[in-house]
Amino acid sequence: MEPEIPESEQRTLAMLCHLLSFSGYVVPIPLVNVIAPLVMWMMKKDESPFIDHHGKESINFQLTILIYAIIGVVLTCAFGVGIVVLILVGAFAIVAPIIAAVKANEGVWYQYPLCIRFF
Repeated sequence: MEPEIPESEQRTLAMLCHLLSFSGYVVPIPLVNVIAPLVMWMMKKDESPFIDHHGKESINFQLTILIYAIIGVVLTCAFGVGIVVLILVGAFAIVAPIIAAVKANEGVWYQYPLCIRFF
């Protein structure tokens, strides 16, 4: 038996949890790509398990991307080979939240690939 599709408002808020990660491209504050989804999740997580799930996924993904980017910078500085990692991480950081936002809007309990689950 498939779970029911969440209500429209829940799907919209879950989608925003993913799209708020792009605020880091607009607002020049360090880690705003993590802080914005974190604030949304903290405010709305108790309203719905669906919002809670997508908020956690978004935050976990942004923290994972941060770790991958740090690894890329270290590899670039130490060995000069991390630039490929940084390009791939950058592309993944743009494409994956868009896919997750679309899935959330469709009512899918989406999980990011290659994501470390911190919580």
